[in-house]
Amino acid sequence: MIEDSKATVISIEMIRFPKAKINIGLNVVSKREDGYHNIESIFYPIPLCDVLELIPTEKKGELSLQTVGIELPNDGVENLCSKAYRILKNDFELPSIDAALLKNIPSGAGLGGGSSDGAEMLKMLNEIATLNLSDKKLTEYAVMLGSDCPFFIQDKTAFVHGRGENMKEIIVDLEGLYFVIINPGIHVPTSVAYSKIKVKKPEFDLREIGKLQITDWKNKIRNDFEDSIFSTHSSISEIKSELYTSGALYASMTGSGSSVYGLFENELDLREKFNKYFVFQSWL
Repeated sequence: MIEDSKATVISIEMIRFPKAKINIGLNVVSKREDGYHNIESIFYPIPLCDVLELIPTEKKGELSLQTVGIELPNDGVENLCSKAYRILKNDFELPSIDAALLKNIPSGAGLGGGSSDGAEMLKMLNEIATLNLSDKKLTEYAVMLGSDCPFFIQDKTAFVHGRGENMKEIIVDLEGLYFVIINPGIHVPTSVAYSKIKVKKPEFDLREIGKLQITDWKNKIRNDFEDSIFSTHSSISEIKSELYTSGALYASMTGSGSSVYGLFENELDLREKFNKYFVFQSWL
């Protein structure tokens, strides 16, 4: 064990698997005075994961982060793992860390991969430095990272509202369904997606989802970003249509795009049909 004045550091390698999420419904209900938007959505974790490895070191410096796998967009936005380290270091003594991030989750795809990585970084640092922060406190730090980050502290299916910081666990049973997600490689900046959105009152209260059969979702549950994103990127709309043609019980774009997912009763392989795109398939 390595000790400092404020924390006991566990000097062992730690590996975790931050999950992606999908949105089941996404309603943009109002614009806030702070410039953000209030949303209502159900966040559902899926078994598509990145890999995050942390090793405490005695080297001088702070965080050394190496990323491999799917290339991250070079848009000047700070990696959320680095931001998570910096946020905690403002309040606590942290060890120097060698970190490696294997990206399997496409970026700018509505899957929350970066948010999940950042939240997992908070949780791992909490353990490595034995900060003993509660989930409630970790959630407060996650809010500083980004709107989707608080969900990944609990990483359980939840009805999410406000900016994304307000969550209530909800039961959505998708066990036994086959899940397919298609990402066409189109990066949709969140700021651009929100600039084109029209806020409105939801036609269906997502908290009542338990009263519906999945076959009813197509006519009741929608993603408000689809109208503007589909008009700009017809290929994303075509993916959704193809999923329904292939037998999906329900298909939807997730987040502000560009990934589209489908839920099926039976296993099928759509990799050949969508051979130019990223495809992930799994039983739930």
